[in-house]
Formats: sequence, structure tokens, C-alpha cells
Amino acid sequence: MQVEITPSGIQGEIYAPASKSSMQRACAAALVRKGTSVVLNPGHSNDDLAALRVIQAMGALVQQKGDDILVINSNGIAAAADEVNCGESGLGIRMFSPLIALNTKNIRINGEGSLTTRPMDFFDDTLPKLGVTIQSNNGKLPLNIKGPLQPKNIAIDGSLSSQFLTGLLMAYAAADATDVTIVVHNLKSKPYIDLTLKVMSDFGLKVPENKNYEAFYFGKDSVAIEETAETLEYTVEGDWSGGAFLLVAGAIAGPIRIKGLDVFSTQADKAILQALMDCGCVISVQSDVIEIGPGKLKAFQFDANDCPDLFPPLVALASYCEGTTVIEGVERLTHKESNRALTLQDEFGKMGIVIELQDNLMIVKGGTGVQGAAVHSRHDHRIAMACAVAALRAEGNTHIGEAQAINKSYPDFYTHLQKLGATVSINNKSAVHE
Repeated sequence: MQVEITPSGIQGEIYAPASKSSMQRACAAALVRKGTSVVLNPGHSNDDLAALRVIQAMGALVQQKGDDILVINSNGIAAAADEVNCGESGLGIRMFSPLIALNTKNIRINGEGSLTTRPMDFFDDTLPKLGVTIQSNNGKLPLNIKGPLQPKNIAIDGSLSSQFLTGLLMAYAAADATDVTIVVHNLKSKPYIDLTLKVMSDFGLKVPENKNYEAFYFGKDSVAIEETAETLEYTVEGDWSGGAFLLVAGAIAGPIRIKGLDVFSTQADKAILQALMDCGCVISVQSDVIEIGPGKLKAFQFDANDCPDLFPPLVALASYCEGTTVIEGVERLTHKESNRALTLQDEFGKMGIVIELQDNLMIVKGGTGVQGAAVHSRHDHRIAMACAVAALRAEGNTHIGEAQAINKSYPDFYTHLQKLGATVSINNKSAVHE
């Protein structure tokens, strides 16, 4: 798919997409919980659909009731398949692998696209300590896993991603862990662990004591998961990761109104609000709506170590801010769908924006004028969206190659831009199989 963005202003009101971080965790929690779980406002991104396929392979029954309701029935984790495919979801592979390891038979875990090149050494190092037999492809997919995983006192490295810890927390809860501790060194993206613990609590799972993000203790007196006839309802939050692109679009080319974002959410990417306030755009944050529009935009500084997914929308924003913007956290970008630091540097360079990389810092020279250009998503959903947002006020049209990458997280993105009045032309003829 190729998308052409013609420079245009936007206005009106839009609902943020469903959070895939919330949706995927809800799928895992519904699998672990024994009984009926009703998921409201479910997402339908590629990552969300992959999560649903995984829990079905692990024995859950999933029924779609219209566009806004999913009913998930589970008797606990009991594999109904010998192979599981996590699509291109980094969270999916890292969260579900420990849950899959609770089975007593050998199961093959695979993925697609960039996921096949991401390092999985964590599982090679960690799962054998928990009684799991594992064979990987030299630290990459596919994984062959045979359990059952047995909760034990363990120490792990949290510097690459918090998603590994999310998987272990879910698996320990499913295995009724008692009087055991997971010690974590150098944990990154702590707000995502807050989200994991909240979802576990919302689904009635055993929740560990959080000891300052350095250790997570499953106590002796915590209640085990029991099958219940009571139906549980869970509403998937609006997505601050996708919402960040809408907010930046509003700051560049608005004004617009965005609904469906919970300002009290534990999602890490809610931090985009701080950057927007610092850069000088016109913004009003209310309990049920965020109103945002252009102002005299100026450069800002931002620490993205705990929210690295904000780099792409922040770069789009910084491109229109007078002066030099500094964003910290580049080291978190290496093992994404692309090496996002280099990809942002290359693709925004085509649009006339100079980006320098210095150790853990990204330095964006903004306010020099954004040029329409032929860019490429690099098969990375957030790169495609960042280029599209930056194109809204560029000089000349922008063409985005492999623009269907957005389907991973926000399949309605271009449609939402069109609803807000942007001139977006979509050519499906060059689409490739996703």
C-alpha cells in the first residue's frame, strides 16, 4: 500500500483507538482467569488479533458479539495446539511464552516479520531455571518449549524490556506462585508494569507485592485463582500510543478534539502530554476530552527511557518546533520493528529534518521547514504514522511506501485523519501480503 498525504489542516473530533497494551494483557488475563470474561471496546489491530489466536491455541473459547464486545471463556491454560504464532507482536511473544511454558507438552512458538530477528536470549537464560526445557534458533525464533514452568525465586535483567517481566508475572499468577520473589535489575518502562499489575487485579488474579520495582513478591497468604461462575467485564482503555500521533497532529495542523484517553491511565505514553505542554501548543486537558491546536512551537527536552514508543511522534512534533529538541532514551530503540533511531534519522532526513544521535540522546533540529518527500515505513507502524503526521504541514506532498504497516497497532489511522479533514489518498494496488 502507498499513501499520499497532501498538506492540509485538520479539525473536528475523533475517538482514540483501543490500546493494544491493554487489549493484549486482557487476553492473557482472561486466559489465566477461569470463567467467562467479557471484553468491551476490544482492539482489532494485527497484534490484538494475534493475541486472540494465541489464547485460542491455549484452550480459550472466543466469541465476537458485534464490533464492541468479545466473550472469552477459559478453563485455564490447556494447549489445544502444538504450535503458536505471535505475529509481529513483541509484547505477545514476551508475555505469552511463559504462559505457554505452563503446558506439559512440547509447543513451538513462532512469529513473523521483524519479530523473527529480535533477540530471545532472555528465554534461553531464564526458563530453564524454572524447570522449562527450551530450544531456540541461536537466541531467536522459533522457540520449542516444554514445561511445566515452576515458580521459583529468580533474578532477571529488566534493561531490554519490561515485557519479559509481564510474562513472568502472569505465568507466576497462573501457576499459583506462593512465597516466591522475582528480583529485577535495571527495570525499564515501569509504567507498563503498573498496567500489567492493574489488569491482573481487574481480572481477579493473584497480584504480587511491588517492592519499588526491584522485586515482586508472591506472598504466602494471597488467594489462588479459582473458577467462578460470575462473569467479569473489562473495558479496554483508549490507546495513548496511538493517541500520541493524533495529539501531535492536532498540535501541528489542528485544532482538534480527542476523546477516549484516560488522563489517569497507567500507560507510559501518557507522558506525551508533558512534551506538548512544554513545546507551547494550545492544549486543554479535561476528564473526557483533550482539545489541542497549534501555537508558537518551541524546542523541548524529554526523557523517553520509560516510554520509547513516543520517539516517532516526538520527532514529528520536534520537526515543527523552533530550535534544538533533545530526546533521551535512544538505547531503547535498537530492537523495535526497525532500528528506530537510524530509521527516524533517515526518513525524516528525506523530509529535510536533521537528526543527530549522540550516545543515548537524539537531537532534532526543528523549525527549518518540513519538505514533502517519498518516504518508507520500513515495515514499522510508528514510522509510517510519524511521517504521515509530519506531512500534514509540509511543503509539498508526501508519499509513504509500505504504508500498511499501521495495521500492526492502529489500522484506522489514515481513515481517522481523513475524518478530521486531512487529504489522504490510499493506493492499495501496491500492497503486499501482511
